[in-house]
Amino acid sequence: MLKPIIRFFDHLEDKVRSRLSRRPILYTFIGGVAIVLFWKGVWETAELFPFLYGPYAIIISVVILLITGLFVSFFIGDRIILSGIKKEKKLVEKTEVEIEAEEDILEDIQSDVTRIEKEIHALRAKTKKRKK
Repeated sequence: MLKPIIRFFDHLEDKVRSRLSRRPILYTFIGGVAIVLFWKGVWETAELFPFLYGPYAIIISVVILLITGLFVSFFIGDRIILSGIKKEKKLVEKTEVEIEAEEDILEDIQSDVTRIEKEIHALRAKTKKRKK
């Protein structure tokens, strides 16, 4: 029952992202409005609970973000940290050719990883047969 609904929204998301990615300004505006509305809802819901005010709200949120590992990645982002360390260009500064080249490299890496996984599974199967 739940799988068809998830599949529907997954396909819908793919189509919407595909179309909106061709219009980055519109995409940004829609995304920005949606994010603000989301946080507005979170804010108004938090106001229903008296213990979620001021310093307590900060402490609770920082603890949750640290425990889940989202603190740094949310406020700075892993990609920004890694690109700064590697001295890479920001994604918006890259050309389409550079992005496609990176995609090709990632596809090659993925195929290598898949091949290595298959080899490991085959070696494990041989090892299990020898133990018997």
